[in-house]
Amino acid sequence: MTKQKEAQTTCWDHPKMTELYQVLADLNNIKFSAYRTAMKLRRVQKALRLDLLRLVSVVDVFREQDLQHGEHVMDVVEMIHALTGLYERLEEERRAIVVNIPLCVDMCLNWLLNVYDSGRNGKMRVLSFKTGLVSLCNADVQEKYKYLFRQVSGPGGLTDQRYLTMLLYEAIQIPRQLGEVAAFGGSNVEPSVRSCFRMAPGKPAIEVSHFLEWMSLEPQSVVWLAVLQRVAVAESAKHQAKCYICKQCPIKGFRYRSLKQFNVDICQMCFLTGRTTKGKKQLQYPIMEYYTPTTSGEKMRDFAKTLKNKFRSKQYFSKHPQRGYLPVQSVLEAESSDT
Repeated sequence: MTKQKEAQTTCWDHPKMTELYQVLADLNNIKFSAYRTAMKLRRVQKALRLDLLRLVSVVDVFREQDLQHGEHVMDVVEMIHALTGLYERLEEERRAIVVNIPLCVDMCLNWLLNVYDSGRNGKMRVLSFKTGLVSLCNADVQEKYKYLFRQVSGPGGLTDQRYLTMLLYEAIQIPRQLGEVAAFGGSNVEPSVRSCFRMAPGKPAIEVSHFLEWMSLEPQSVVWLAVLQRVAVAESAKHQAKCYICKQCPIKGFRYRSLKQFNVDICQMCFLTGRTTKGKKQLQYPIMEYYTPTTSGEKMRDFAKTLKNKFRSKQYFSKHPQRGYLPVQSVLEAESSDT
């Protein structure tokens, strides 16, 4: 802990965490909040080495540490013990990678306390601890959804509105720590709970299948978690196309293609930051996003869509707007439509 006398504030962050937050600020020029949040979380994930930790290993360590009761409150000593076990497991499994266990434990503890214990009371619920780690570990997003749902479901595999509220509240604390919560419906998760329970009309509890169906629609409050997986997959993608704006070729990462204009491809940084070039046409909606290289079948499909869209009027697109997420309306918090 260091004191900053001039501002009379207390900084609880590890010096390396302070450096990380400064790096995250460089991503604030990304226009779309779900992508801005996901790309920040990807940086956090890598800095904490959580991108190397498999979900099965995380779950094993939780079991070994007897972290089974979500409402049990952990103290800092228990958190450090559990995190040490996680990073020791990582070192065993990834012998080719050097893991600085003390630094990783310090950084991960720092992050989790920032998210779930900003007042530094030294306490955290097991559910908070698990949600923070599972959200950023290395696993398919569907497996993360299933695991998190199990943490709030009863013996019959069902969960009611109260427990789903607990889970979604824990999840929304992650973008909140990054200053992004307003774009995801704010801290009030009740509209999200009601939205999810529409998958099982009239029922007092939902099954995992209802939850997965709802999550597949990428609801506004948790869309950042699905985007995080796409960001991770896109990192290794190369597309045999040239960016219409900056001329990057091949395009690396996400590739965006207009389904209204022929042969207009844009790289992720030009699209996400809204970069334009004088004299160039703006990218017209609808737009297709690719985070893996395209197949010949996908190219033919997109060509047919573009041809069809060429003959559609502006009125058609205004009457048929396309959103990449499920809006969750909140009457208690300010809304943002740029997710």
